[in-house]
Amino acid sequence: MRKLFTITLLILFAAGAYAQLTVEKIMEDPARWIGTSPSGISWSEDSKTIYFNWNPEQNRADSLYKITLTDRTPQKVSIAEKMTLESFGGFRGFSGPAYSKDFSRKLFLKNGNIYLQNTRTYTERQLTHTLDRKGNPYFNRDETQVIYSSGNDMFTLDLADGKITQLTNFTAEPRRPEARTTEADKTLEKDQLDLFEVLRAAKADKEAREKYNKLTEVKGPKKISLGGKILQGAMASPDLTYIFYRLAETSRDAKRTIVPNYVTSSGYTEDIPARSKVGQPTGNTEAFVYHIAKDTVFKIDLKDVPGMEDRPKFLEEYPDKTDKKKSLRDVSIQNPVWSPNATYAVVNLRATDNKDRWIMKLDGETGRLSLIDHQHDDAWIAGPGIGGFGGGTLGFIDENTLYYQSEATGYSHLYTANLATGEKRQLTSGHFEVQSVELSKDKKWFYLITNEVHPGEKHFYKMAVSGGDRVQITQMSGANEVSLSPDEKTLAIRYSNANTPWELYLQPNEPGIPAEKVTSSLTDAFKAYPWRMPQVISFKAQDGQEIFARVYEPSKRKKNGKAVIFVHGAGYLQNAHKWWSQYFREYMFHNLLVDKGYTVLDIDYRASSGYGRDVRTGIYRHMGGKDLTDQVDGAKLLTDKYGINPKKIGIYGGSYGGFITLMAMFTTPDVFAAGAALRPVTDWAAYNHGYTSNILNEPQTDPIAYRRSSPIFFAEGLKGKLLICHGQVDVNVHIQDTYRLAQRLIELRKENWEVASYPIEDHGFVEPTSWMDEYKRILKLFEEM
Repeated sequence: MRKLFTITLLILFAAGAYAQLTVEKIMEDPARWIGTSPSGISWSEDSKTIYFNWNPEQNRADSLYKITLTDRTPQKVSIAEKMTLESFGGFRGFSGPAYSKDFSRKLFLKNGNIYLQNTRTYTERQLTHTLDRKGNPYFNRDETQVIYSSGNDMFTLDLADGKITQLTNFTAEPRRPEARTTEADKTLEKDQLDLFEVLRAAKADKEAREKYNKLTEVKGPKKISLGGKILQGAMASPDLTYIFYRLAETSRDAKRTIVPNYVTSSGYTEDIPARSKVGQPTGNTEAFVYHIAKDTVFKIDLKDVPGMEDRPKFLEEYPDKTDKKKSLRDVSIQNPVWSPNATYAVVNLRATDNKDRWIMKLDGETGRLSLIDHQHDDAWIAGPGIGGFGGGTLGFIDENTLYYQSEATGYSHLYTANLATGEKRQLTSGHFEVQSVELSKDKKWFYLITNEVHPGEKHFYKMAVSGGDRVQITQMSGANEVSLSPDEKTLAIRYSNANTPWELYLQPNEPGIPAEKVTSSLTDAFKAYPWRMPQVISFKAQDGQEIFARVYEPSKRKKNGKAVIFVHGAGYLQNAHKWWSQYFREYMFHNLLVDKGYTVLDIDYRASSGYGRDVRTGIYRHMGGKDLTDQVDGAKLLTDKYGINPKKIGIYGGSYGGFITLMAMFTTPDVFAAGAALRPVTDWAAYNHGYTSNILNEPQTDPIAYRRSSPIFFAEGLKGKLLICHGQVDVNVHIQDTYRLAQRLIELRKENWEVASYPIEDHGFVEPTSWMDEYKRILKLFEEM
């Protein structure tokens, strides 16, 4: 018996040694070391087959696989079959498929041409067969024609006789202004004609030719000059009354940057063209309506948009910068959404400073706008279903009822507006977010994904279009990313939890029925280690806000009194959740740290997603403010609750996490003993416009916000040991940020810092050897802490 026990211990010891984590192991090629999870899930129109990208054979490129509802064993799809599929057959086009009102027919693009499918018999008919690429096909109002784009222009194709009609004639030819004729010119011309017979005869011939040409010319749509601008978003109304389009003009004054690439096949240093910096001129966009029957063009009038002259509140701190003229603000208009019978066209407008969003009716006869809903935020407009300049959730339940999302209550919720009566209703409410919305085909139900069970869980719900109780369909704790079958009877679920990567599951679209796992993607090597399930906790920040975090805690026997705080990137991102993190390498590194006795804290600090408006905008005009004090409060939690030595706390993170690490090391140097700042922003005035201007406005208008938010201005505060790692060809956060900070540290005579640069890496590292080198340095930093 004792011998058997000894053998068992030896086996367990050997297994433990095999599964022991090293930096080399966890930073290997993830496809070969972990496996490849299924992605890109789509259904066949008959709701019998599911296609998905998967790579169990570890090919150099992902392969396409399929299962059927009757045979759930994954089968590889041949190239010949793949090319017949709507979603994968070469060029797909600018949008997904478009259905008829009763969903009996579907238009889609394949290899740049338009196809029509009968969704009852699943037969297809190819409508075009040309080399020029088509885009965005959809039915006209009575569904007798297909509206589509080709090149810059809009066309219709008659489904009965195949006749193609061109609706627009956009031309790059510049407008030629007519020469101004003065009275003196007219008098001189009259004298010439009175004097010379040859001139009178020539004029008569010219007038006769012009009259003949006018009588015999082929009629076509009006020529519309683009005037050197870029055409965007041309769309015809389903009743074929008018065309909406935008003309964009990029600024010639915006200075762009370059990123030098030193390791090249040519042997020469090559410049990579890169973005401009925040505050550079961004150009402008104007929206127009071309009325087809009237053959006229008019610009959409913005004078009826409320708040167009309002100045942002932050300018009150800069009296000298306030615009006394009260000029109109710059506004971007998205493409219209039409009601089923084209009674209404609704457009989403956004101020380019992103502090206002308007949902408005567009009158195609006049180009006038009328208000449906106005959302304002002194910080910036965002949130699930609201988003940036993509328009967000916007659609019609019936001819009069529009649905949309708003953060009016502090969380993104679903609303409806009756465009006939003006009545607005809030359909969901509570301290959670509606993260996606899909309307059922019979328009009786909404399918929603929300995080109402817990901020770190995603579940699929069914709710009547009138609102009321929601029925939770999914049950697995974690994230349930759902692709609903076309017949709405089955869910294809891409699911993961905190210590298990994504797999594909199937479940009937009914509550209480367990989901069935379809794929098994993990390698034996990855499964040999007992990956920890981090504990998701919350704690009160110093201002009373509830902050969520992940905790990785070692056994009491292994605990070494040290702790590491990880700061996720992107700012607006969630990582203290119950599903597989996109920071999977960091997750594995945290397991390695815990094996060595460290306690690890991973905080969803202020600005993280999933927690509503107040958390999202908590960093407005001060990055490195509440987002940093949340880390400091986390450090206090580690000492008070987890018994960590306050002199042995390190911090690290990449991108935004690298920025916070620098702010922590420079402005709270007594809290953190060591920090690793990876690809960090050191001066927000050097970052891009779209992201930074939302949070800090522009450096020329709000210098206070930039000065107090940029680590380079606080470098004199460094006390602990600092490691900075940066990819040499990073086109997102340029390595110039790190070099400028390095020069600042040199001039400050700081000695407890080092920089590691990676010659071939962009913002997200690719090569396993680069990951290995970086994380060996990070581990060494914390081991010496």
